[in-house]
Amino acid sequence: MKKVVKFGGSSVANAGQFKKVADIIKSDKARRYIVVSAPGKSNPKDEKITDLLYRLYDEITAGKSYKKTMTAIRKKYVSIADDLGLKFNVDYELDKIERDINEGAGRDYAASRGEYLCAHMMSEYLGYDFVDSADMIIFNDDGSVDYDRTYEEIARTLENVKKAVIPGFYGSLHDGSIKTFTRGGSDVTGSLIAKAITADMYENWTDVSGFMVADPRIVKNPKVIETVTYAELRELSYMGASVLHEDAFFPVRKDGIPIHIKNTNDPDAPGTLIVESTCKNSKYMITGIAGKKGFCSVNVDQPMMNSIVGFCMNVLKVFADNGLSIEHMPSGIDTMSVFVHQSEFEDKEQQIISGIHRAVKPETVMVDTGISLIAVVGRGMKSVQGIAGRIFSALAHVGVNIKMIDQGSSELNIIIGVKDSDFETAIRAIYEIFVDAE
Repeated sequence: MKKVVKFGGSSVANAGQFKKVADIIKSDKARRYIVVSAPGKSNPKDEKITDLLYRLYDEITAGKSYKKTMTAIRKKYVSIADDLGLKFNVDYELDKIERDINEGAGRDYAASRGEYLCAHMMSEYLGYDFVDSADMIIFNDDGSVDYDRTYEEIARTLENVKKAVIPGFYGSLHDGSIKTFTRGGSDVTGSLIAKAITADMYENWTDVSGFMVADPRIVKNPKVIETVTYAELRELSYMGASVLHEDAFFPVRKDGIPIHIKNTNDPDAPGTLIVESTCKNSKYMITGIAGKKGFCSVNVDQPMMNSIVGFCMNVLKVFADNGLSIEHMPSGIDTMSVFVHQSEFEDKEQQIISGIHRAVKPETVMVDTGISLIAVVGRGMKSVQGIAGRIFSALAHVGVNIKMIDQGSSELNIIIGVKDSDFETAIRAIYEIFVDAE
């Protein structure tokens, strides 16, 4: 059995965390390929190494003093190396990074060194090989991953490597220069490696015990989702639920490789297993609740709209011509509503409103602002009667007015629109009716 195992920044924040990681790895021989992030915060006042490296780059290239920033970076790595008794030469490596930036190495190079140094130290501590992700993960010039080349290089490089530590977050362009993913991209590194070597499992270790049914900042001590399908998680992630980088799903999903979210600080907790499909029923009728604030709806009214061929298409073309993507589009016989991010719409609102008038000559175009969208997601909702009724009842009980409700054809999710001011109240009410009450 082969497992790819990724540890996030909080899992490698200090020497104590390194020791926890080593214990986890040594407890299962299948954990052969280890992906690490840059060290995160050891405490709330601490700073993430990646943030410090970005600052270092900006200070050096702007000709500002960077001694304080470099000292903070050096202190973090020296502390880990000394506490673990490593021979790794931190001073030599940091001097090289400073020299490279001064000689023109890019911002992505600077940011990537957090993972690079951490992986070197972890490989020495575990006695595993170090393999540089820059030699395996290849980006196109437009910033997208060259998947065919990447899978080929990973498979070739790791073919005869039994155990390896690999830095996350970055790869290289075709010319060899360093290119990073967006923040959180170490999740993607692990996913690409799992796909390329046909791993049996991709474990992602972090500082939480899996995905929660609802945001713990809104619902006190929410339940953990034990098993979730990729389709369910895609819906929840799109609406704001965040434990994994969203691009980490696709490589492993195509091969049916499960992802297991685990807690480095509580390794015995079951965590969340993410799978393509399962016969296991959720403990509750729903799997999870997630949402976002800051939407507005553009409501277009036109009598007999349903009989006008191309009406909706022409309205949507106005949004496309102005570079706006839409979130949802519930409609009726004489009306259609287009939901978009309010912050993106505000600068173009008059062009869009006048454009709709020119395109379809509606009776009215009205804008409703300050709307939150909440997704109630769950494979257990399929073909179950009364789901929407329970939501209506729960929200009415706490005085929340529903401005929109929309259910996808997959029956995996129901989207509800409420006022921004009712967002937290609505999520708590839905959680209570579907989780606490069951």
